[in-house]
Amino acid sequence: MGRAFQNRKESMAKTAAAKTKVYSKYGREIYVCAKSGGTDPNGNLALRGLIDRAKKDQVPSHVIDKALDKASGVGGEDYSPARYEGFGPGNIMVIVECLTDNPNRTFGDVRACFTKTKSKIGTPGSVSHMFDHLAILAFPGDDEEAALEALMEAEVDVTDIENENGLITVFAPPTDYAKTREALRAAFGDVEFEVDEIQFLPQAATPLADDDIPMFEKLLDMLNELDDVQNVYHSAELPQ
Repeated sequence: MGRAFQNRKESMAKTAAAKTKVYSKYGREIYVCAKSGGTDPNGNLALRGLIDRAKKDQVPSHVIDKALDKASGVGGEDYSPARYEGFGPGNIMVIVECLTDNPNRTFGDVRACFTKTKSKIGTPGSVSHMFDHLAILAFPGDDEEAALEALMEAEVDVTDIENENGLITVFAPPTDYAKTREALRAAFGDVEFEVDEIQFLPQAATPLADDDIPMFEKLLDMLNELDDVQNVYHSAELPQ
């Protein structure tokens, strides 16, 4: 696919305060995943992958354990996924993924971020049709044929596979994420995934003018400050 997918998702682990927020977001996502699919990572493969990503991002064990303990209990928060779409500075496309226990509050908060940065929140589907929703797993290696064979044997509906600079990258439907991950680990051992995520990838990049960059960065900062926001995806291509 030849896409710079790592540049299309905004991460927040920069300052101590940001790291605390990342821990909170992982805790919420682990809770929801465990609540819906079970707290045993051996039986809930999506949870296993999520916990591995959390550990790689240096989320403390007590944060993970607390989320699992909450999920194993009765009651607790009732989070649900919410997705908002719109157009940012320079007419870039933006997708905001949230986990919320109050959709009305979350929508109001996200809309305010768009409004205050001269952006426009859209209706569901207004930009997502211009993105591909994919599971992406990348790991060191050079035998893409072996990887493809293992995935086909596991009946993974592979979208694409790349081998570049000693890194094999597999693209698959989000529904095949856990199956893809397990098939690769079965074939190559306990591989260390350099990329292990489900993302929205823009089908085309939108060049961003220098004048639009400050407002674009403000939009991302405001969205990432919201507790309910999990991920922000965009089509912006920044000047070199």
